[in-house]
Amino acid sequence: MIYLLVFTVILGFELISKVPTVLHTPLMSGANAISGIVLIGAILLLRSTASDDYFKLTMGALAIVLAAINIVGGFAVTDRMLSMFNKKKK
Repeated sequence: MIYLLVFTVILGFELISKVPTVLHTPLMSGANAISGIVLIGAILLLRSTASDDYFKLTMGALAIVLAAINIVGGFAVTDRMLSMFNKKKK
């Protein structure tokens, strides 16, 4: 499992570093969509978890917090990147 984790980290870094700057905004929007799916999955996990299963409750709450941070940050970065293409008013 450690080998797989290290491999995916290296592969992800190599793929992201080779993406042209023009494609970063569409990829960020796609990442926001994936984070939205993670958020919905975490909410469904919390709803179906027993109230005495603290591990699942903790993991679900952590997934909700991290996905929400990723969504808000992704939209902020996407908005900032898109504003670079707007013509500035004089």
